[in-house]
Amino acid sequence: MSLNHIPKVDLNDYIHGDEAAKAAFVKKLGDSFSQIGFAIVKNHGVPQEHIDKAYDAFQRFFALPTEVKEKYEDKALAGQRGYTSKGREHAKGKTVGDLKEFYHVGQIVNDGDPIKAEYPDNIWVDEVPEVQEYGVKVYQSLEGSGRYLLRAIAEYLGLDVHYFDSNIFHGNSILRPIHYYGIENPHEVPDGAVRAAEHEDINLITLLIGASAEGLQVLNAEGEWVAAAPESDEIVINVGDMLQRLTNNRLRSTTHRVVNPPRESMHLPRYSMPFFLHPRSEMDLTCLEGCIDDAHPKAYSDMTAGEYLDERLREIGLKK
Repeated sequence: MSLNHIPKVDLNDYIHGDEAAKAAFVKKLGDSFSQIGFAIVKNHGVPQEHIDKAYDAFQRFFALPTEVKEKYEDKALAGQRGYTSKGREHAKGKTVGDLKEFYHVGQIVNDGDPIKAEYPDNIWVDEVPEVQEYGVKVYQSLEGSGRYLLRAIAEYLGLDVHYFDSNIFHGNSILRPIHYYGIENPHEVPDGAVRAAEHEDINLITLLIGASAEGLQVLNAEGEWVAAAPESDEIVINVGDMLQRLTNNRLRSTTHRVVNPPRESMHLPRYSMPFFLHPRSEMDLTCLEGCIDDAHPKAYSDMTAGEYLDERLREIGLKK
């Protein structure tokens, strides 16, 4: 497997394929997560109409006046729901805020599951009601696609195929439409500020719906930055720190970033829509026994997903 090329997989091979197609999918996805930490997925199951209408809704929201958008920012929620204003989030170990603003759509619990008490209510936009309609539709589609991807990973790891199912049911997942805003005068960019500084994701896996411009780069094992450039009907997926921790580094949470465009294009915005698939807070992230041996001693202390998330939110500046 080339470290300068992000492999592509077809989710239909796993959901609808015969045993040979499913086995090939499991191996290719697992090997990609093990060696690179990223993959590109086609036939991902999210209707293109819903993607287009969600992007349209969130672009209309980000175009609203600042004072209107700030009505939907509740800083007491540490960015869990609604709007997060420009420059508030920074990568772990950085002090300069990223050149972006974003919106969070969270889990919806309607069946009496007591975990609802852990989740704030979603914040919806009066001026753009489609934020709710299509935000929820895309969230639920990506959650379903992620369930299949994690079943394949469970098989790759030699676990029961449904190992992750109960852990991600009503999980603390987040859909994050992002606006990397344009800057008319490039000289106004703060020193060291980029659209998204190099970082690793916190969650189990991330599913990223195609961005409106290039810029996403992945750091391979040889220390080289590789462009992640899916087709318009594909999504990029990657391992998060929780899955790396659970698998004792067998699956790699790879450093990635969104670089600034050339100076002459700095005025042009970029939009993207990642879905951060999180488990329930009580999920045990203790390293799997099958991923520990003499050559790979246990690398992490025992911790729940909720404890780990709290720790990381403080590191990136969203929680005090």
